Amino acid sequence: MYKASRFSPLTSIIRHTVVTLPTPINISTWWNFGSLLGICLASQIFSGLVLSLHFTAHTDLSFYVVIQSFGDVYYNWWFRALHANGASFFFIGLYLHIARGLYYGSYLFKEVWSIGVVILLLVMASAFLGYVLPWGQMSFWGATVITSLFSALPVIGGDVVVWLWGGFSVDNATLTRFFGLHFVLPFIVAGLVGLHLFFLHDQGSSNPLGVSSDFNKVVFHHYYVLKDLVGACFFIGPLLGLVYFNPWLLGDPENFIEGNPLVTPHHIQPEWYFLFAYAILRAVPNKLGGVVALAAAVLVLFYMPVSPKTSVKGLSFYPWGKMFFFSLVGVFFLLTWAGSKPVEEPYVVISQVLSFLYFSYFALIGPITRIQDKLL
Repeated sequence: MYKASRFSPLTSIIRHTVVTLPTPINISTWWNFGSLLGICLASQIFSGLVLSLHFTAHTDLSFYVVIQSFGDVYYNWWFRALHANGASFFFIGLYLHIARGLYYGSYLFKEVWSIGVVILLLVMASAFLGYVLPWGQMSFWGATVITSLFSALPVIGGDVVVWLWGGFSVDNATLTRFFGLHFVLPFIVAGLVGLHLFFLHDQGSSNPLGVSSDFNKVVFHHYYVLKDLVGACFFIGPLLGLVYFNPWLLGDPENFIEGNPLVTPHHIQPEWYFLFAYAILRAVPNKLGGVVALAAAVLVLFYMPVSPKTSVKGLSFYPWGKMFFFSLVGVFFLLTWAGSKPVEEPYVVISQVLSFLYFSYFALIGPITRIQDKLL
């Protein structure tokens, strides 16, 4: 006689995702960042929903509403600090997650990697839109500078900028549509994360050795659930420490001044997690060329799944590849530093050299590892 299952279809899906999922036995701590990013996304959505209850998207009110609710609304200060610093920790997790994928060859899972890059682009867009909402000086001028970049597009550039602004300058219509988009994008990201996980579980996780682990797997719970919980403690601890003891450490003091179109800040710069791309943008003298380089800094990740293949997945057994990878990490940090400096010498030349090295990695890593394959 047919025996009914103890689990409903929905429960079975959840159980297969977080309990009985076959997982390679040798994956390291670098595989923790996927679950940590899920925690960050949930935290950002929840804290953002709470903050949206007390926000008014109007150029005459938003700055003062943010300041007033910070002191008058119960625990609003905590949610705002969590949301602002949570964005920084979100990007730390994203960049480490991408770095692990580049090092261990996770980009060979084409669907998983491509959806992940789309998620990165949407998270970047959402972070930029959210940064504009408090309507401080850096918010206003950041929105003005970044949206003006679209004017470099041939023929349609001017019309695109006017469409983005909702008028002939960054004003109330801009703020309203930015708030709407910032509210919606995280839910689209959450849907793409579900798709990301679907393809990941369909194809299986990679592992540090880059070899097949189909015959050497364990169930996800309790082995990796406990490991992820430990990682979450080490990740959430510093975040809460920042929230409670120095919530504005990563912010810009200019954003505590109301946005004023008549007063330009001495040095306009984005949040730290965009500085590497900002340095690449400024490294190109031509405006259109700078916009193309800025877009290519992230879109180049789409190239990795079609780059030349190696006999062993990942860089664990390629000394030259390892050297190039850690050089890329150093270049990323130096670009972040260069992006925080004024647009003057020697920082412009430094940014140009670093930008060349950044793109060189993606062009050369495939041929270099192929040469090592032939030598071995």
